[in-house]
Amino acid sequence: MSVQTLYTAATGMGAMETKLDVIANNLANINTTGFKKDRANFEDLLYRAEVYPGVQDASQTPTAVGTQVGLGVRVTSTQTDQAQGTLSDTGRELDLAIQGKGYFRVLDPSSQETMFTRAGNLDINANGQLTVGSAQTGRLLDPPITIPNDATAMVINANGEVMARVPGQTELALQGQLQLSQFVNPDGLLKVGENMYLATDASGPEQQGNPNEQGLGGLRQGTLEASNVQPVHELIDLITTQRAFELNSQAVQAGDQIMQNISNLRRF
Repeated sequence: MSVQTLYTAATGMGAMETKLDVIANNLANINTTGFKKDRANFEDLLYRAEVYPGVQDASQTPTAVGTQVGLGVRVTSTQTDQAQGTLSDTGRELDLAIQGKGYFRVLDPSSQETMFTRAGNLDINANGQLTVGSAQTGRLLDPPITIPNDATAMVINANGEVMARVPGQTELALQGQLQLSQFVNPDGLLKVGENMYLATDASGPEQQGNPNEQGLGGLRQGTLEASNVQPVHELIDLITTQRAFELNSQAVQAGDQIMQNISNLRRF
């Protein structure tokens, strides 16, 4: 019946709408530091089996195929593309990029939860502590690192050692050790906005270590990791999604017209 056409095509329109939301979010974050683009995944719904494959026909011979009509589609998940974003030189000594796997470990002051981020636009608060650059929340790097107020220069090497030069000294003095975290399943991290992630049961336990150790990436000072969104690919997906939505809406219109024709048969 054409009634099923309406419902089946409607599931397609709903799925394309969700995919469009994902694409729009990717494009909106094209300049977000450390952003990883998402992809919508789909699966077909249950089938109405009018004839099962392999049933015996009149001559007791099993049929090769059956008659199964699909009932639509749904979004199963959104997966994150963990590919490395382009590294952009900024020349700012408090900008850090992770080249490889890993997340910066930060502490949220309100919830006292440990959060994780790829955004390395750091700053120094009034207490001289390294924080994630945010005008909304002062999240400290964990473990905390304090920079002397009179420091004239600061160097962060690829292994995460934070060193500063103070007046009266010619050598750089070690101020602390930056650490990174990684997960068995980074797609299982919970995205909470502000470039932050939370660990979940799906992500697996946090594995903490120094940069360039235990499979973790290294750090690059004076550099930020750009979003890994590729505008051309997103625009192509945008066009194909729009066309798929239109095709499903045409299927709804066709089903509606068939139902009108059937109801008009009563007049003859």
